[in-house]
Amino acid sequence: MKRDRRIVVQVTENQKRAIRKNAQRLGLSVSELMRQAAKSLVPARDPEDIAGLLDRVKASTRQAGAALDETAVFVAESNRRIEAMATRKGIL
Repeated sequence: MKRDRRIVVQVTENQKRAIRKNAQRLGLSVSELMRQAAKSLVPARDPEDIAGLLDRVKASTRQAGAALDETAVFVAESNRRIEAMATRKGIL
């Protein structure tokens, strides 16, 4: 992909020096450093997106709770069966 567009960024002399120094330390050109930095910054999610995620978390939490309740009932019934078998065999 041809890189033929410019973006001019106003910085102080100290900021420019720091950017150049960081690029040099990373073995990158200033342009590549700026491209990578721009790609790494992601804006916060939209509140509607977050609300949707929360709804999904709540739903999955309810499902997980129901599954745990079912498992607890199954384990309790299983323990009763084991106890009954052990009692019949004189183990308990």
